[in-house]
Amino acid sequence: MADIAYEPRSEKQEADIEKASAGSDDGRSKTHVHEVAPLPSQQPVQDEQDEPESDGSQFYAKYRPFILVAVALVILGWWISATVLTATRHRWIVQTLFAWFFILIIAFRFIPNSVVTKPVAAVWGPAVSKPFFALPRIARLAAGWLCLLGIIFGSAFGFKLEQGTTYGDRAISVLGLFVFQFCLWLASRNRSLIPWPTVIVGLFFQQAVALFVLKSGAGYSIFNWIATLASDFLSQAYPAAGFFFDTETVNKHWFFVNTLGAIIFFIAFVQMMYYLGVMQWMISKFAWFFFKTMNISGAEAVVAAASPWIGQGESACLVRPYVDLMTESEIHLTMTSGFSTIAGSVLGAYISLGVPPQNLVTSSVMSIPASIAISKIRVPETEEPITRGRVVVDRGSEDRKGRPANALHAFSNGATFGLIVAGQILTNVLTILALVNVINGLLTWIGRGFGIHALTLQLVIGYIFYPVTFFMGVPRAEILRVSQLLATKLIANEFVAYLDLKQIMLDDPLSPRAYTIATYALCGFANLGSLGIQIGVLSALAPSRGRIIARIALSAMICGFLSTMQTAGIAGMLV
Repeated sequence: MADIAYEPRSEKQEADIEKASAGSDDGRSKTHVHEVAPLPSQQPVQDEQDEPESDGSQFYAKYRPFILVAVALVILGWWISATVLTATRHRWIVQTLFAWFFILIIAFRFIPNSVVTKPVAAVWGPAVSKPFFALPRIARLAAGWLCLLGIIFGSAFGFKLEQGTTYGDRAISVLGLFVFQFCLWLASRNRSLIPWPTVIVGLFFQQAVALFVLKSGAGYSIFNWIATLASDFLSQAYPAAGFFFDTETVNKHWFFVNTLGAIIFFIAFVQMMYYLGVMQWMISKFAWFFFKTMNISGAEAVVAAASPWIGQGESACLVRPYVDLMTESEIHLTMTSGFSTIAGSVLGAYISLGVPPQNLVTSSVMSIPASIAISKIRVPETEEPITRGRVVVDRGSEDRKGRPANALHAFSNGATFGLIVAGQILTNVLTILALVNVINGLLTWIGRGFGIHALTLQLVIGYIFYPVTFFMGVPRAEILRVSQLLATKLIANEFVAYLDLKQIMLDDPLSPRAYTIATYALCGFANLGSLGIQIGVLSALAPSRGRIIARIALSAMICGFLSTMQTAGIAGMLV
């Protein structure tokens, strides 16, 4: 759907590519256009100083085909047995998807991808791609805009109204989407270079995901299953917390006991998955999809696809050798995608506060294409990215001294790192809350001199956000309360905002429509604390780009904030 022509690279750019490849210090071959780089775990490390492989590694390398076939047969046997013994249709569908997903992964360790890609390409090329790109560019753009407008208006006005919602409310959400895009266009660095195909596809995907989840029984069931699975997985940390605290304390769902425990457990698990190469495989597949459909560079695709799962900062580490060579537009998109999503490590925290898990998962997935579209409007690409035409995922240092000895060692190291992250979250939330209370106390004292007895930072910024909240489609009587939650998210963080939302729902509940929009709008890392985190992480990865990172960080945070607002507005069209 994208139609930007690839230009030949200069000699300097080719030298930069060689430098980046050398920087990854593992001798890996990079994949070019239309392919995803193989997993680093599947490629030999060509380093004469490496220590010899362990006996376990040699055994696996020798008997790998037999081991994988045995695992596939065990999964197949489990599926047959579970299907025969299971009576419920819902479980049958889930276990079938689960079993055959892993069976196919194992099968394609031996079957070439061309078995699938060649037949698809033989049909797609002559039937779709060639006729479409034979049209003039203006005709392709017009077709794209018509499809986008069709899905927007069809979503907003093609379904029956929910209780407490009017078509006027949905119309405001539609108007808000166009207002957000127009404001971004006005603020664009270079309007003539905005990649409209990328923008159209991004907005279309965002709308399609919302439509699939909120208005499709199958879509809702799938995302609800994913969210429930994630919630159940993270809740396994609670019995572990019972080892240190009594059952009564664990059942109180204290932030310090339950939430931070789940974060430590999840980070440890992710580190183990990194060691095994699972995370790199999953992220490379997501990245390939956005790379192919939205015509962004490989580095941008990897970071955008990884942000909802591993969070801001960490996602940039997946393309570590290339961060110092990124263009300004790539850096801006890297930061925007981090601000517009949450990380899997804090998913359990929001769920423990009563936020519907399917809303959190849907919001993060919707924000991936939204952040790409919004960032490319604000800072269009004016240079030639080094990773244009290929997707690369960096595994990190292959130094035997720094690499875990095995999966258990990686899990242990991840637990230690998780403790550090949990400590940072705890101290940041505590100190920011204290600082906000100090500022609110000062404002209240000043306000009393003017006869205002409830002057707070949330109230001031809440009024500033009043128009934004209105255009998301929040009912008029509840706009101020929701806009104050947005102010809390920006000033403090989403933890505090969700805590306030939970208290509101206990004291004076919002309407279902306002609550749904609020849960979507708060789901993102766009806040002042995260601004410092991103500047620090990216500046450490790319010292030579420090000035550019600091200059565009605020713009990226605002774009990430608008991305979640836009996601909430689209949800408002459908509820």
